[in-house]
Amino acid sequence: MDPILVGLLIYLVLMLVVGVAASRYMNTLDDYVLGGRRLGPWVAAISERASGESAWFLLGLPGAAYGLGFTEYWSVIGIACGILASWTFIAMPLRRETARLGALTLPDYFEARFQDSSRILRIVSMVVILFFYTAYLAAQLQGAGKILHGTFPGLDPQWGIVIGVLVIVGYTLLGGFLAVAWTDLIQGLLMTAVAVVLPVVGLIAVGGPAALLEKLAPRGADYLTLSGGKVGAAFFFGAVVGGLSWGFGYLGQPHLLTRYMAIRRTRDLRQAGLIAMGWTLLSYWGAPLIGVVGLAVLGPDLADPEEVMPMLARTLLPGWIAGMMIAGATAAMMSTADSQLLVATSTLIEDVYVRLWRPETPAKRLVLLSRVATILIAAVAFVLALMALEAGEQGRSSLIDQMVTYAWTGLGASFGPALLLSLWWRGTTRWGVLAGMLGGMFATVAWKNSEALAELLDMKAAAFLISAALVVLVSLGERDRASRETAAG
Repeated sequence: MDPILVGLLIYLVLMLVVGVAASRYMNTLDDYVLGGRRLGPWVAAISERASGESAWFLLGLPGAAYGLGFTEYWSVIGIACGILASWTFIAMPLRRETARLGALTLPDYFEARFQDSSRILRIVSMVVILFFYTAYLAAQLQGAGKILHGTFPGLDPQWGIVIGVLVIVGYTLLGGFLAVAWTDLIQGLLMTAVAVVLPVVGLIAVGGPAALLEKLAPRGADYLTLSGGKVGAAFFFGAVVGGLSWGFGYLGQPHLLTRYMAIRRTRDLRQAGLIAMGWTLLSYWGAPLIGVVGLAVLGPDLADPEEVMPMLARTLLPGWIAGMMIAGATAAMMSTADSQLLVATSTLIEDVYVRLWRPETPAKRLVLLSRVATILIAAVAFVLALMALEAGEQGRSSLIDQMVTYAWTGLGASFGPALLLSLWWRGTTRWGVLAGMLGGMFATVAWKNSEALAELLDMKAAAFLISAALVVLVSLGERDRASRETAAG
């Protein structure tokens, strides 16, 4: 049997074993969607980091660096700043408030925080989550297809999607949130190993940094600069703002926020934050370098740059080690897909079924219904991934980088400003939060479908700033109106 295949199979079986081990803790809906709030700092931190990076970390980002070079490090800087801001300004107050309010999900929190008897905040939150997670989850499954196709060129990418769905759904059904968190711990450590080891091995293979520079010389000096050859406004608004604005998304991703909500004790968040930043600084320098080194080793003619990581591993490493490295890319996909699948499930069961329809449903039945919802959501994402794969084969854009950017922007802009301001500014109002959510969602859709708007300002920055402005302006307007009515009365 192919040693690479053996390494992959060992990894996939291990994920299912973890799911079986976690299944004995699944007694209530709280267990299924938040693990009974029993995560320790290491599991919470590494799980949050692994689920935050997705297939983009080892496929999309190296692929972008393969084509654009060192300018992609602006994205790394923005990501590090966003992670630091999220753990500093969101984690502790969110854990404290959701425990106080008894909230299991983000829609739970918004409704309870603003005592919204109309349920409008819950409904809009659910729409945002389900709308953007369809693209996000489909991108992860498409990533599974690219991983296996890049590793085994004769294998149809559809089979990678099928295998990814079966394994993710398998351990998520068995162990719920704890299975997701425990597998994410393993996956996060494996992702770090890939990001650190593979570029180092690649540098050694090409003969060191000097030889790397020589091999990359045909691409021009701009390839190895942070500016990428851009100057003036094109450099600032393109490379700098476009890269740094990735950090905005970390303030509003529901599948990351659940890790803060699920940690065992509030005081553990400080240690967890330090662990998360350590993971970031160790891992993120290497992911873009995989693409740069891959250009030197594999040449400039890859049909799909997003397959550079598995192809580089297969070229440079012994079979079974290559299998484990490629499993790291699989981990990047699975660690995000399972978390998104669980958030979408909790949205349907907790936010729709329990809160809006059957609040007295027994706990055991809710766990069963959650598992059914997991299967249904995975089926929808599977179909969307196949459609995206077909679109790519027909020459239409379906790159993981673009799909993830769209969903990441929509979720971050819809929830980030509303959440941050609701936790830190007492002046935030229900209608301000609603305006921010809707503004972030519609701005993302508008920027995605308008070349003129995209040229004006990067989509990630524009949608976030519009959402933040709407939260503040509508909240101030509402409070001013209330003050005038009180004075008149």
